[in-house]
Amino acid sequence: MEIRHYRFDRITIDPNKCFGKPCIRGLRMPVASILSYLSSGMTVEEILEQWPELEVEDIHQAWSHYHSGGRDNPHT
Repeated sequence: MEIRHYRFDRITIDPNKCFGKPCIRGLRMPVASILSYLSSGMTVEEILEQWPELEVEDIHQAWSHYHSGGRDNPHT
């Protein structure tokens, strides 16, 4: 059963995907992975080129989720 985040409509949580970690639109792309790519120095454009199924707003919401105190922090 997929649940959408109440503030970020592109972030979903499904216990049957990625161990229930927050993902982007049910794509099996964890929010933590996007944050890790950004923190490693990848640009938004590079991420979108590597994963064409993602959209700019997906990355913005992953970043906003992190800054709002989302539990999926790759640095904890």
